[in-house]
Amino acid sequence: MSQKLDTLWYTRCPVPTGLGIAIQQGWLEEAFRAKGTSLSSLLESNDFSKRESHFSHTVQNSVRHGGNIPAISARARGRDTRVLGLSWADETQLILASPESGIKTVRDLKARRFGVPNWKTVEIDFSRAQAIRGLENALRLEGLEVSDVELVDQDIDTHYSEGQAETLAGTLTWQGRSTSRARANNLELIALLRGEVDAIFLKGASGAQIAHQFGLTTVIDTGIHPDPLVRSNNGTPRTLAVDGHLVDNHFDAAGTIVEQVLRAEAWAQEHPSDVRRYLARETNSSEYWVSIAYGQDAQTRLKTDLSEQSVTAIQDFTNFLHRWNFIPQSFDVHDWIDARPLEAARSVALAV
Repeated sequence: MSQKLDTLWYTRCPVPTGLGIAIQQGWLEEAFRAKGTSLSSLLESNDFSKRESHFSHTVQNSVRHGGNIPAISARARGRDTRVLGLSWADETQLILASPESGIKTVRDLKARRFGVPNWKTVEIDFSRAQAIRGLENALRLEGLEVSDVELVDQDIDTHYSEGQAETLAGTLTWQGRSTSRARANNLELIALLRGEVDAIFLKGASGAQIAHQFGLTTVIDTGIHPDPLVRSNNGTPRTLAVDGHLVDNHFDAAGTIVEQVLRAEAWAQEHPSDVRRYLARETNSSEYWVSIAYGQDAQTRLKTDLSEQSVTAIQDFTNFLHRWNFIPQSFDVHDWIDARPLEAARSVALAV
């Protein structure tokens, strides 16, 4: 039997998720307030260890909907987390080159310099992992390997969780972040513009906007390849994950989370223009770049389930992370998934 839950900690990435919409709409808070449970944002905490849980999944009674690398990393390091659902919203995944490099095709990348972030103080370098994944998937389409390219590290000494976030006009924004931290997010781009590397990987709305703004050459967009395993990366699919304590001791809370995510996604199907506006806020971008990065039909891609395609992709990506030594061990993702809250939420939806 579920025990009363005092506080639910939540966090999501600045990307399209049902949880993000449920939070923006106020539905998650409303549903838990009725149960006497308060909501607190990990990223808006003034406690570093709580903010860091966005990447490490260490805070008890917490939910996170976002990129899968931190969730996979936490599980591989022995933390008791459970995946309640997977959402697959395809996005642009760009290999970009400077026009001066002469690189126009993937084959042109051979023996060229590829800039990759190297966060030296973090538990899991998801930025580096997603860049190498995008690069490897692109190269293998042409019979090449990452070893055929020169990786040029862009060393970063700051930390992901430096500074806390705050919500302004519905948008999760960062405050108190130093100039060096902001610059760290753009080191590969700076290196490309300076001619220190020939190509880089960027994704999502910000990646599409940067490519246009600086007139960069799009070598390939693996985010539109027909093979889902080529599109599989940190954001495809995204994990809706909680800690084991929440499921074991507050099962109804886990079910309520999934209910509100499904409610938000069902609402999204009928409100495409509202969804674009919401996603623009989530990604801190414009509706135009949201449409470019996620498609004019972005609302149709908001769907959390446990489809075979998503489970297969998560397993393939987990194996990739282990092969590249981003995580200490691989594991069977079927053992990680707890389908019961999703099943319970679907039963409630059918009853309604």
